Amino acid sequence: MKVYEKAGPDNTDDACRIAIERAMLMGASIVSATTQGDAGVRLCDIAKEMAYQGQIVIVTHAYGSREPGTNALKEEHREAIKGHGATIVTATHALSGVERGISSRHQGAYPAEIIAHSLRMLSAGIKVVVEISCMALDAGAIEFGKEIVCLGGTGRGLDTAVIMTPAHANKIFETRIHEILCKPY
Repeated sequence: MKVYEKAGPDNTDDACRIAIERAMLMGASIVSATTQGDAGVRLCDIAKEMAYQGQIVIVTHAYGSREPGTNALKEEHREAIKGHGATIVTATHALSGVERGISSRHQGAYPAEIIAHSLRMLSAGIKVVVEISCMALDAGAIEFGKEIVCLGGTGRGLDTAVIMTPAHANKIFETRIHEILCKPY
């Protein structure tokens, strides 16, 4: 496992290369988070450079997560990701969604938020990979029961990569992280 000194977007290229190399060895799909699209486009560009032929799924923030009725993914990045042949999944966040609305109004912590905070003890990226892999699986973008390589990050960019087998959100505790390939300290 590679450990980055600091979290953040400076690790994006390296994390992508680590993830792609492992996915190629395994014959696995890659699932990655992106917010505005920079990291998603960068992953697709590096995958092309490395001649990765497998499936790439890019998971975005849900519509309305930042501002009602809008999605943070920039249109030019959406088009570039699609141009690479990657699948884009936009769905309700598996580890917040409705519960964030409840906790915002009524205060307190609810089960999905407790799971999210617990995963963040390892790193923000670990929380992200669990969440987006469930979202991709629930959307039918990846095959059930198959190991994937999944990328997440802290704020912007990618700094975490894992080998995992995701579960549907309704069985989230069946998700398995098999190996952490890289993460921030």
